[in-house]
Amino acid sequence: MDGKGGSSRAPQKRRFYVPTVDEIEARRSRAIALRGNPILAHVRNVPWEYGEIEPDYVVGRTACVLFLSLRYHRLHPEYIYNRIERLKRTYSLRILLTFVDTDEHQAALRELNKIAIMGDMTLFLAWSSEEAGRYLETFKAYEFRSHDAIKERVEQGYLPQLTKTLTQIKSVNTTDVQTLSTVFGSLRQLSRASQEEIVLCPGFGNQK
Repeated sequence: MDGKGGSSRAPQKRRFYVPTVDEIEARRSRAIALRGNPILAHVRNVPWEYGEIEPDYVVGRTACVLFLSLRYHRLHPEYIYNRIERLKRTYSLRILLTFVDTDEHQAALRELNKIAIMGDMTLFLAWSSEEAGRYLETFKAYEFRSHDAIKERVEQGYLPQLTKTLTQIKSVNTTDVQTLSTVFGSLRQLSRASQEEIVLCPGFGNQK
């Protein structure tokens, strides 16, 4: 009993996943196989090392990469299912990096896209070993970067904001926005303008 009159509970034991002997041997085999992987020859701008891990590459504390040759997938379609299943839920970002090394790829890529969605994987396609290596470099280089690094940068100020808003209309370009801003002065005045007034603006007309 505790001091507040509630019943005490025994502390719950933490559960740890212990890999089987077969899983350990499979990891060792993959580590040995990766030593001859041509992709690693193109990973030059970030440090890396070999290790006995479940995924093919670990690019962050919670991010991993499975590598798949599309030609191999067509011969052994069950392979990637088993690899994804063995990952369990140990990584929050799970990337399926696929090397498109066959000309007949349309049907196989559609199938892989479904597999990625069902397996909570993010699918990336590489068309050469060098491109796949660059992807790995980028994943690792952005490990601690904020998502702001890839967000669109929008200039502050009235005219840039007005331009961003009005160019959402398919037929309106930046020159049109400058014209409207000069003629009407503000978005409020523009919203109150009649169609006839807008048609009279330079560069407009009935087509706009």
